[in-house]
Amino acid sequence: MAGDFTASDDPFALFDTWFAEAAKSEVNDPNAMALATVDADGLPDVRMVLLKGADPAGFVFYTNTESAKGTELAGNPKAAVVFHWKSLQRQVRVRGPVERVTDAEADAYFASRARDSRIGAWASQQSRPLESRFALEKAVAYHAARFAVGEVPRPPHWTGFRIRPVYMEFWQNGLFRLHDRVVFRRPAPEGDWNRQRLYP
Repeated sequence: MAGDFTASDDPFALFDTWFAEAAKSEVNDPNAMALATVDADGLPDVRMVLLKGADPAGFVFYTNTESAKGTELAGNPKAAVVFHWKSLQRQVRVRGPVERVTDAEADAYFASRARDSRIGAWASQQSRPLESRFALEKAVAYHAARFAVGEVPRPPHWTGFRIRPVYMEFWQNGLFRLHDRVVFRRPAPEGDWNRQRLYP
């Protein structure tokens, strides 16, 4: 466990510390986070995604831009995520505006994926109705043959999104539900952070 995190003035440094500890203690996917967006009617939507980059610029994940989350972010480019590390009895919440990563960033990450995952990105019409499992397998076979030789390029509908936080909250379990909570807020992604403790 880290020391007294409630005295930290740098939320990104604190996140790095907690994430490194989670990487050692979580059995599966310490980078898993629940991503919340809203649809055109303002109805919240949430799903698990994987964090693929975190630094002072923000928190990055990748997806099909034609998926539910992709279209929701196009209509309202704001999001929230929560990490829950049960082994450490900790949570981190992040909220902020969202922007696309650069093409160079998306290309580099896509190239790092397993070849079958890159084929899958071409084959899957993510979030849209699927008539049968066979139809998906047929699409995979088609694109595997299409890219049988050479590299598999990044599909034009596949990229990354960066959440640029204006709110970061760190939560640690306490006895008798008297948890420790510290929140960092700023008016804009380029602003200075203000730190405040919260009642549990």
